[in-house]
Amino acid sequence: MTRTLIVLASILALSVPAALAAPPEGKGKPESPGKSSAAPGQSAEKNAAKKCKAERARIGAQAFMTKYGTNPNKSNAFGKCVAMQEKKAEAESSVAAQEARENAAKKCKKERTDHGLEEFRKKYAPPGHPNGANAFGKCVSKHAKKTTSS
Repeated sequence: MTRTLIVLASILALSVPAALAAPPEGKGKPESPGKSSAAPGQSAEKNAAKKCKAERARIGAQAFMTKYGTNPNKSNAFGKCVAMQEKKAEAESSVAAQEARENAAKKCKKERTDHGLEEFRKKYAPPGHPNGANAFGKCVSKHAKKTTSS
């Protein structure tokens, strides 16, 4: 009995200072972690995990597991759903970026014919470039960035 009390007292003596120790300034958990949708670059409709949670709530857990699960007990359904949602979002953004580049190329071709080659090179080729041969690429890049950022 005394041996148990001694062990218990020593455990308590060591655990109390560790529990009361505050983390160093700037370390540890934030006071209010917030929601994941508040994270930069994420919103509720773009967050794959939130889409999967909403779908699971809508169709029910068992149907969700049957639809997405691939292992014998279908326990990996949520991860598979999230991965599929992310791939779909990535493919959509890739298609949008490709369309932006194609539209930018069309704009640049039109601008080059409307203003003439010399004026086009003066506008888009970097200063000091010997013949302005990369002006078309610079124009496409500029217009594609405008399209994707707006």
